Amino acid sequence: MQKQLGYREYLSLAIPFIISTITQPLLGAVDTAVLGRLDDASFMGGVAIATVIFNTMYWLLGFLRVSTSGFAAQSLGTEKREDEYFSFFRPLMMALFFGLGIVILQYPLREAALLIYKPAVDIRVSVLEYYNILVWGAPFVLIGYVNIGWLMGRKYVKETLFLQVSSNVLNILLNLIFVISLEWGVFGVAAATLISQGYGFLLGIIIVNHKLKLRGVAAYRQDLLSKQSFREIVSVNSDLFIRTLCLLTMTNIFVATGGRFGKNVLAANAVLFQIQYIFAYFYDGLANASSVYAGRAKGQKDIGEYRKLMKISNHCLLAVTVVITLILFFFMRHLVSVFTNIDEVLVIALEYSRWMVIFPALIAVGLVYYGMFTGTSCTAPVRNSMVIALAVFLGAYFLLVPSMGNNGLWIAFLGFCLFRSLGLWFYREAPARGFKEISGTA
Repeated sequence: MQKQLGYREYLSLAIPFIISTITQPLLGAVDTAVLGRLDDASFMGGVAIATVIFNTMYWLLGFLRVSTSGFAAQSLGTEKREDEYFSFFRPLMMALFFGLGIVILQYPLREAALLIYKPAVDIRVSVLEYYNILVWGAPFVLIGYVNIGWLMGRKYVKETLFLQVSSNVLNILLNLIFVISLEWGVFGVAAATLISQGYGFLLGIIIVNHKLKLRGVAAYRQDLLSKQSFREIVSVNSDLFIRTLCLLTMTNIFVATGGRFGKNVLAANAVLFQIQYIFAYFYDGLANASSVYAGRAKGQKDIGEYRKLMKISNHCLLAVTVVITLILFFFMRHLVSVFTNIDEVLVIALEYSRWMVIFPALIAVGLVYYGMFTGTSCTAPVRNSMVIALAVFLGAYFLLVPSMGNNGLWIAFLGFCLFRSLGLWFYREAPARGFKEISGTA
């Protein structure tokens, strides 16, 4: 019998997940910070564009981690050994396919991205240098998504924490060595990231094998490629793909538009987006915990557990929102100055930073509830809310940017965040459909 969910159990999972996930945006933050001290905004702008290119590919395939975590969490509820194997190996096959596909198609993907962004000559050089190195890490990244997703879903907290933190700390240390000490510039940033990606992939496989004994899947090979199961996976992943496509459409428009305002505005927006990423990952840690317990509730078909989870999630996201808002309000100048000492970029970033203060209140529900929906594989509402949010963004974009410039761009972004949250709030009861009441309830 599973332990009843309470605040202590929830936070015992959420806090390590926050610690492990917060190191991910710190990688981009370190990239931005070290390049921001090379006295040329073209380095920051080039890496910002190249990062968005990879984010476009990897975020589109981010369902590999999210869906893996959901199915692995549901296997906690069913307590079937075969479900443990299927929740890992089915997405693993998809990750390998997509990872090799990116490597094979690297040149047309690169040229298509350059046509979209049309970077200036000096920025283009940095984009190419970064991209041509990091593209070889695609299989490592995507299989790493499956490793992390499975470990999270199965509540292997210490292992998840060690894998993510050690990989990201390695990346940060190599960044400092390659860029600050050896002065390798953009090449050093890319090399550090690629090495850490390979390390994370190998360590993840070793940890999963220790927990699952990968060779044991042979006993279930006949059911591994079940058409019905793959149809469910494809349905879930299709919804998450559309969700991510909407998110990336917004992000790419945001970055491309900032670039048209000049390299200093592009760099300033990159700094503010890095700050936004860091704080968004606090919510991501809550979302990962909510995903695990929502998946467990589905596996047990326990609606009481789900409702208890929603209450706990609401209280935790409210507390985190208050703390983040206060930090942004009182310490924004200090946060921005961490990322750059280029005076022009610093001034522009502080000018637009006021929009960041209201960001937490608008995005909190959208980020945390996302975990509950994906944990139960109830992904259609996630898709729908993001389509609506993108429509709001585009409407505000075409209405406000021509007259308000970069201010209009940030308002459009905040509108996207707001309707992303409102959509999931409206659908909040959808994940519980099909559950049965278990009193305590059983």
